[in-house]
Amino acid sequence: MRKIFNINADWKFIKRDVSPEDAAAAEGAALDLPYTWNGKDGQDGGGDYYRGRCTFVKTFPRPDCGKDDRVYLEFKGVNSSCDVYVNGSHAVSHDGGYSTFRRDVTDLIKEQNTLVVYADNSKTEKVYPQTADFTFYGGIYRDVNIIIVNKNHFDLDFFGAPGIAVTPRVRGGKCTVKTQAYVSGEGRVEITIKDGEGKAVARGENGADIEIVGARLWDGVKDPYLYSSEARLFDGDGNEVDRIEKNFGFRSFSIDPEKGFILNGRQYPLRGVCRHQDRPGVGNALTRAMHEEDIALIKEIGANTLRLAHYQHDDYFYDLCDKAGLVVWAEIPYISRHMPEANDNAVSQMKELIYQQYNHACIVMWGISNEITMYRKHKKDMLAQHVMMNELVHKIDPTRLTTLACFAMCGFGNKSAHITDVVAWNLYLGWYVPGFFLNDLWISAFHALYPKRCLGYSEYGAECMPALHSAHPRRGDNSEEYQARYHEYMLRCFSRHPYLWGTYVWNMFDFAADARNQGGEPGMNHKGLVTFDRKTKKDSFYAYKAYWSDEKFVHIAGKRFENRTGSKTTVKVYTNCGGVQLYCNGKKVDGKTKDGRVFAFTIKLSETVNLRAVSGDCTDECTLHKVAAPDQSYRLHVHSETQSWQK
Repeated sequence: MRKIFNINADWKFIKRDVSPEDAAAAEGAALDLPYTWNGKDGQDGGGDYYRGRCTFVKTFPRPDCGKDDRVYLEFKGVNSSCDVYVNGSHAVSHDGGYSTFRRDVTDLIKEQNTLVVYADNSKTEKVYPQTADFTFYGGIYRDVNIIIVNKNHFDLDFFGAPGIAVTPRVRGGKCTVKTQAYVSGEGRVEITIKDGEGKAVARGENGADIEIVGARLWDGVKDPYLYSSEARLFDGDGNEVDRIEKNFGFRSFSIDPEKGFILNGRQYPLRGVCRHQDRPGVGNALTRAMHEEDIALIKEIGANTLRLAHYQHDDYFYDLCDKAGLVVWAEIPYISRHMPEANDNAVSQMKELIYQQYNHACIVMWGISNEITMYRKHKKDMLAQHVMMNELVHKIDPTRLTTLACFAMCGFGNKSAHITDVVAWNLYLGWYVPGFFLNDLWISAFHALYPKRCLGYSEYGAECMPALHSAHPRRGDNSEEYQARYHEYMLRCFSRHPYLWGTYVWNMFDFAADARNQGGEPGMNHKGLVTFDRKTKKDSFYAYKAYWSDEKFVHIAGKRFENRTGSKTTVKVYTNCGGVQLYCNGKKVDGKTKDGRVFAFTIKLSETVNLRAVSGDCTDECTLHKVAAPDQSYRLHVHSETQSWQK
């Protein structure tokens, strides 16, 4: 039977390229995986983080396996290119930093073994991504495993896939599932379908449609119900030699140009966020606890969808999305700049994404590219690549949709925007250019010109550093107040255009972009609703919670803006309770609201102002202080610094 051993512990890291023959004796740092060498220098700005080829070394004894067993090495993520040597012999090469790859090393292992792995995030024209607004962390940043299987086993050699493809279908109220398990060697396969409690509800033949009577649907965040398909492999003597089990969910979905996204026959507007996979210090080498914290924060605001930008994320995170009921847009890092020499790599990464993540109920669409028209070179080759990849995706997976994210400057009629099944735009109207109202105009204009084309917003947002505040927030000041105003407008804007199939905040979390030197703290993109360390929920976080979440709450915005000048100030309160009362030093204050979610109050400032907001059983409190305005020279100095950040 299959055995899996994690070998993350006790590696040696050498921050240079050492030959396989010399690696075992070379000096290096002892560490455990996952690990990236850019955990600090990839987050401090300057665009000068180390990009090169580094060496990892691991020694291990021969695994306990029988004469008919095969031994595989499995890498869940090495960025960006990788070469693996076992006992001095080359085992496997892989290009693409975000997907799983494996190699049968049975014929290479001995009683004592030296494993040398080269991770390489050097600049190249042959592997995506190379041009993008995020850090390309180098290292072995996900798990490494040894897998022992019988010579007859479910396939481990096909694009890193799990060896089983589960295809559920919902048609006319009838639910069927087909499990196609792929065998390396020989054997008989038995398929068992289990419900969410692990009880067998049906059995059938491998590759045949199995009907589930009275099946319960995977119904988004309200009821993300999952079944599982278990495949068992028996040899000629009737002995079970391998077994795999994968979760899946029954759901139907489509996108209509007028009704937007439709889940299980009803309108289900997708309103959610984008997510990057990094944190302070550790870079992209996240633990399971970190993934779980991210999901919990995304669920807290009431999002029902997630765009996993701009690459394949950890397998475990897709599992969490399945269980949370989050509808997922999954994509590859074919981003910003088309590189003709990397055409094959884009295809390879797309195949790996689809084959490896095919079974997830959460995934409804495959993203082919992001902002690929940012650079105008190789236009003809780029368009041909998109047509080919769109056809390829439909051939591999005819059950899901294709999409892409267009660059803001990509015109309505650009050919690349009309290749995939649906389209979405990355637009920052009100941030990079002035005018919130432009969002309404742009959406209405596109819909009028292309009424049959399904439209979404793949990115929108504004920078915010929670330490920066303004009584008169303006575009580009990075204040918490401006970001909140921006997102309040966007929430109301989208409600005016219900035909938008999906909208995705850029970003759920601040993230590292080491090439950034201006616009805030160097090396960081601060458009997140939550800070990079996940410790501070910005006011905008609560604006979304007020509109999207059913969890009752009340939140006084501007708490961090404690010291204010003038005789009066405006205080906003977010809530989803339907109404709120605000007390200033014990006295009730009248407020105004446009939508019952955001309430504005004008209060008189005194030396100390104690505020208490009450909405049903929910309360929130904060204290403000009246301070003297700094002299003009100081204000100009601060203004000058702020402006310099934006240039």
